[in-house]
Amino acid sequence: MSDPISDRARSWIGGWRQVRPSLATGAAAAVVAFVSLALLWLALRLAGFDASLALGALWRGSFGNWYALTSSTFVRATPLVLTGLAVAVAFRAHVWNIGADGQLLIGAAVATAVGLAFGTAPAWVLLPLALVAGAVGGGCWAAIAALLRTRFGVLEVISTIMLNFVAVDLVGYLVRGPLQEPSHAYPQSNPIPAAMHLPMLIPGTRLHWGFVAGATAAVLLWWGMRSTAAGFRVRAIGANADAARVAGRIDVARTTTNVLLLSGALSGLAGAIEVCGVTFALYENISPGYGYTAIAVALLAGLDPLGVLGTGILFGGLEAGALSMQREASVPSVVVTAIEAALVLLLLALSRRGSATSIISRFAGARLPSAEEPS
Repeated sequence: MSDPISDRARSWIGGWRQVRPSLATGAAAAVVAFVSLALLWLALRLAGFDASLALGALWRGSFGNWYALTSSTFVRATPLVLTGLAVAVAFRAHVWNIGADGQLLIGAAVATAVGLAFGTAPAWVLLPLALVAGAVGGGCWAAIAALLRTRFGVLEVISTIMLNFVAVDLVGYLVRGPLQEPSHAYPQSNPIPAAMHLPMLIPGTRLHWGFVAGATAAVLLWWGMRSTAAGFRVRAIGANADAARVAGRIDVARTTTNVLLLSGALSGLAGAIEVCGVTFALYENISPGYGYTAIAVALLAGLDPLGVLGTGILFGGLEAGALSMQREASVPSVVVTAIEAALVLLLLALSRRGSATSIISRFAGARLPSAEEPS
């Protein structure tokens, strides 16, 4: 008969082993962020800015108080978390989806169109319908790249990034044509019905329930990648697609197509949440490049879904603090873009064989030497 205490101990150790990689990723990201801020302080001093004032403004605008954290950082983090998850799950299977930004735009457009078409429906019908429609729209947009890959052998890294430009032009056409507000004075749609608005999570702030949706998606994806057969197939294909096909009899083409569809759906959901929780209308520039920043978010997290939740909040805080830094210290907000790039580069420099290094090396078609091999 087994010892109940020993069984509980083994269960606890097994759970800790599953969570430990995510905690290690978060710790590494925190160290990289600290080093980046130190370098930023030095760079600001050399450029002639008041570095202490600038960094103080960056902190106050992002994590320095409750309102900044909830109404700025978490709100900006929500689309970054969802698109970061989209990139992470695709890259884990070596599906190079660079089209998260376009899929987000299509999701936002479809959600807006559904909301305006069914504006008289009650909230319990309209809001879920709009969110599901946005996810379906993003998945369908990714399906174009999946079809081009499986039928014609077109690399998804090319098709997805080209589809981003098509999505930008399509949204531009919609807000100047079929979905434009009646006066035709502005390139935007009519405001969506109030029944389609996401409820506020915390009264008195701008934080909506979309943040909870993003966090829930991160937890579910983390669990699914580790504890389900579908997650095993994704990890097996990412490790070695040929071996997975032969030894595990895994349908690689079908699995990679499903991964691309899931990635597109997550990005489309991010676009629908942005419309329902932040902008309340469709604009031409509704995304400031969330889908591209998501690549850095996913890589910095080591493609770990729980890590994406942490790095998404980190990048959301950087973008929220950029405006405060520009307003209080006259430092161009574009400096934050340099910080984000430095975060990824520093992580690669600190990791010899980490997930991000491995992914980028394979993406570039080169094999990095291991620690035992000469460089």
